[in-house]
Amino acid sequence: MNNHDIDYKIYGDDMQFVEIELDPNETTIAEAGSLMMMDDAIEMETIFGDGSNQGGFMGKLLGAGKRLLTGESLFMTAFTNRGSGKRHVSFAAPYPGKIIPMDLSELGGKIICQKDAFLCAAKGVSVGIEFQRKLGTGFFGGEGFIMEKLEGDGLAFVHAGGTIKEIDLASGELLRVDTGCLVAMTQYVDYNIEMVRGIKTALFGGEGLFFATLRGPGKVWVQSLPFSRLASRVFSAAPQIPGGKSRGEGSLLGGVWNLLDGDD
Repeated sequence: MNNHDIDYKIYGDDMQFVEIELDPNETTIAEAGSLMMMDDAIEMETIFGDGSNQGGFMGKLLGAGKRLLTGESLFMTAFTNRGSGKRHVSFAAPYPGKIIPMDLSELGGKIICQKDAFLCAAKGVSVGIEFQRKLGTGFFGGEGFIMEKLEGDGLAFVHAGGTIKEIDLASGELLRVDTGCLVAMTQYVDYNIEMVRGIKTALFGGEGLFFATLRGPGKVWVQSLPFSRLASRVFSAAPQIPGGKSRGEGSLLGGVWNLLDGDD
């Protein structure tokens, strides 16, 4: 194995955190800002690149460039146990939802997930980008042309909102999902975008114009509360500032009302 073999325990229900147990000289990597707490013998170090065991400056530069394209920082943080016994480091979820442990060695060595889903992983897991080569998927898929990919043979932890359902798709089996509710999928799942049929449904249904189609074989993880949906509800419920514009939500009908109301 190329990755460090780490143990873990997940605490909580709706606001979870994961506690990772490190043997001496074991390392875990994480996104900046996700640390909750750590034992005294844990050494924290900022690393350049995507966290994989790539040698040489060019390899690290390539990994950093991939992370920059996904909107992440050029740097990650590595936490290493420098003590003589087992030590613990914990990472917290950024908003209500679930932390999903994924053993990449049991999932074909690669997972494709939405941007910002990655929380932490064993050192050696590569956090890169996955381009959506289909034009329609890139424009209307909710995640644009770029999604994150996690590669390696170790443990990785992904965070998603609300309740999570793991679905096993048989070969040829089709699942339609709201574009924002897709969390992750294994590498052989065929991901595409389909337009909602019917003009009334598209304009007034409140579900948007497009949804994702996922065709097996493979595993798919779906979330009940995308962060974008949560943020939209909070934003729409916030008090209007004097002279502020009204905000429709859910479908094109909101834009129609803005036009009738004289908003630009």
